[in-house]
Amino acid sequence: MTHNTPLSPRPLRQLTDGRRRLMTTAQLRAHGVSAAEADAQCRPGGPWQQLLPNVVLLHPGPPTSDERLHAVLLYAARERSGGSGPGVTASVPVQPGGEDEPAAPYTEAMVTGLAALTLHGFSTTPPLPSLEVIDVLVPRLRRLRTTGWARVVRTAALPSAQLITGVPVAPVARALADAVAELTDAGVVRRLLTEAVRDGHCEPAAVVRELNRARLLSRPHVVDAVDSLVAEGRALAEQRLYRMVREHGLPEPLWNVDLRLPGGPHLGGVDAFWPEHSVALELDTRAHRQQEDEALRAEHARKREHLERLGVTVVHLTPRKVRDRPEHQAAVVRTALMAAGDREPAAYVVVLPR
Repeated sequence: MTHNTPLSPRPLRQLTDGRRRLMTTAQLRAHGVSAAEADAQCRPGGPWQQLLPNVVLLHPGPPTSDERLHAVLLYAARERSGGSGPGVTASVPVQPGGEDEPAAPYTEAMVTGLAALTLHGFSTTPPLPSLEVIDVLVPRLRRLRTTGWARVVRTAALPSAQLITGVPVAPVARALADAVAELTDAGVVRRLLTEAVRDGHCEPAAVVRELNRARLLSRPHVVDAVDSLVAEGRALAEQRLYRMVREHGLPEPLWNVDLRLPGGPHLGGVDAFWPEHSVALELDTRAHRQQEDEALRAEHARKREHLERLGVTVVHLTPRKVRDRPEHQAAVVRTALMAAGDREPAAYVVVLPR
């Protein structure tokens, strides 16, 4: 048999033995089940049921959470060329620990919104069984409509999905933006954004980029939540910075100080300063709108250039680098401190608490 030899359909009873399964009408046709036969099986009191357009559950009774997720993906996934139906035949074991058939990726579809956040492990999102709708992310030009409990969310460019328990899921920042787009409760939005940062699911800047892309930063309750998000992200980043200095044996700096020339202008605030070495450290926790970012970038660049003209070395770190590679960032700071002896003496600056 060659790779081009078509496979003969498996008997339907072999597919359903010992398993709860979902299939599309196209996949049923491939197994010799006509549309009329499928409709007859899905009549009230029958052994099957149609969950969504062209998606059939091959057992009676309420669908499980996994079956609801896979039904939405089967509905939204692009059909493969050759008429074999969407990307996968979803199989869910009847009992935990059952052996699943390997599942091919769904094509151009992934779970997003609150369902995706629950799959990512959020504790502040509703459990899957209580969700009235499941959001599914698809390319903008797909001809799909929201129906039943499948809500279609469109995007110009699909992100790379993460596979969680066999389900393709949108990245946290994107899933957050899609969830926030449907929420009006300021407290719920704030709790979601705070958990995303506090539990290390993603960085504040990534969340704000997605909210900005989705044009959600004009909503007052979202702006308030972002302010809390930035404060939470900064507090976490500072804790990691303190831990990095302590655990990697760096000299203790002066924390959170303002610098100015004697009797002269204010030079700006820094997160850490080693006066004996004239080394300053800035932790970039900015996460605002794009227009504000441009102004802040220009201001920070001017401050850095001014300090360096005075002989102060400025080390710039990001929260992600401190979180993911603290040993490398500690080495960067240590190198700057060691190089102080090879430089011309810096101008005297006054250090004040911030």
